[in-house]
Amino acid sequence: MPIVSKPTQDFVPIKEIRDGIVVLKDGSMRMILMASSLNIALKSEDEQSALLFQFQNFLNSLDFSIQIFIQSRRLDIRPYIALLEGRMHEQLDDLLKIQTKEYMEFIKNLTETTNIMTKNFFIVVPYTASVLGGKGSSFPVNFGAKRSVEEKKLDSMEAFDENRTQLDQRASVVAQGMSRLGIRVVELGTEEAIELFYKLFNPGEAEKPISLAK
Repeated sequence: MPIVSKPTQDFVPIKEIRDGIVVLKDGSMRMILMASSLNIALKSEDEQSALLFQFQNFLNSLDFSIQIFIQSRRLDIRPYIALLEGRMHEQLDDLLKIQTKEYMEFIKNLTETTNIMTKNFFIVVPYTASVLGGKGSSFPVNFGAKRSVEEKKLDSMEAFDENRTQLDQRASVVAQGMSRLGIRVVELGTEEAIELFYKLFNPGEAEKPISLAK
């Protein structure tokens, strides 16, 4: 009996990404906030204790759950090398070409011998609307006649906007709590969110060579 393989989309819980909001297949929504870093090791003991206490108070004040996600990847130096190689070909001075080539070799050797990592910090803010119809519901109940496609689409847009408002309020609470810790947050747009998930589900893409434009 032949084995039927399922498409990758069946294993990804994401239905769509609209206006930077991740809409899951179960109707719930997620907003992704990118946060700046804070090196607590450089603080004094009193400052460290104050920050930890402030962070504890922030978590205890939330009436909804959040997810803190740390993305750690090896620094991809290839785009920078590709840029330098393009500049080297544009140089008219032979000495500058040699210096650029030596600098490229230095950067390559440095990144190969030293494990240089980049870290990105994200806070995922969730919102799940009520299953039943009414205010705050993603699926309004209509016991009347069948609705047209336009009416269903309008209901879907209204539900999305209403849920987006609730999600914005939660994100504002998180942003205020982070600002008290000296951490800045910014909401990911649609393109940034798509790029984030694409890299998560396609880690091998980082190993592919970068083609240089000539």
